[in-house]
Amino acid sequence: MHSSTSPTSGSRLAESELILNTDDGSIYHLKLLPEHLADDVIVVGDPGRVKSISDRFDSVDVRISNREFVTHTGWLNGKRITALATGIGTDNIDIVLNELDALVNIDLESRRIKADHKSLNIVRIGTTGALQGDFPVDSYLASRYGLGFDNVLHYYQYHPEAETAQLEQALVDHLNMGDAASRPYLVPCSNTLLQKVGADMHQGITATAPGFYGPQGRTLRLPLRIEDLNERLSSFENGNLKVTNFEMETSALYGLGHLLGHQCCTVCLVIANRIRNEYSKDYHPAMGRLIDTVLERLTQ
Repeated sequence: MHSSTSPTSGSRLAESELILNTDDGSIYHLKLLPEHLADDVIVVGDPGRVKSISDRFDSVDVRISNREFVTHTGWLNGKRITALATGIGTDNIDIVLNELDALVNIDLESRRIKADHKSLNIVRIGTTGALQGDFPVDSYLASRYGLGFDNVLHYYQYHPEAETAQLEQALVDHLNMGDAASRPYLVPCSNTLLQKVGADMHQGITATAPGFYGPQGRTLRLPLRIEDLNERLSSFENGNLKVTNFEMETSALYGLGHLLGHQCCTVCLVIANRIRNEYSKDYHPAMGRLIDTVLERLTQ
């Protein structure tokens, strides 16, 4: 995979490109300074889930909220961790990943790109709907790949490696969606982080949708252009890989993480099974256990 060669190390970024808050020099949307961020970052969609995570910390030294972006940074078992709410959708992930990277790889005072690159560990904890009938509600699922039906990564220079490109083409051919949607893209997770936090969980290809209803095959009052989208996805199989679930952030997280040189992995709680039309009666206890599992594995 190759990222753009411009701007280069040492380049100064214009005020219109790297936007900082005038009151404290923090990064624009997240309103964070570099010292507010830990090397291990847990991202969640729901702002309320940040407190559920930080309540488990031994101590919290950063609490910052701006728009839907909520950040708590603290300590657990002698290790510093950041919990950050991204809000819903890949458009927000574009903001979060670029601004997290800026905090560690751009000198905000001089606006110059640093010569030494720093890599963050970013784990997304989310909820998801399963697309395979044998994945029960309240089970855990780790995303080996993000399959993007959004178009965020199409705006960047992304060139998948041969194995990923072949798998991506197999998915495109199988789905046969024509011009009904932008071409899906495929990005692998960080295998190192997958083995650390999700090795014993269900695994597969996570489809990232740009919406919750029609883009995930749900219909309330509007007819769908692709009526059998979920059936097409759930019937795909390549080796031991299947499309296992739908959610709304992973593809952009994986894509931008790869291009920027960060380690990214998504683990989700299955709260619905779309094939069996089941929904969890109360997923909150299982979500608490998933948070505990991820925190324990990150701080080992």
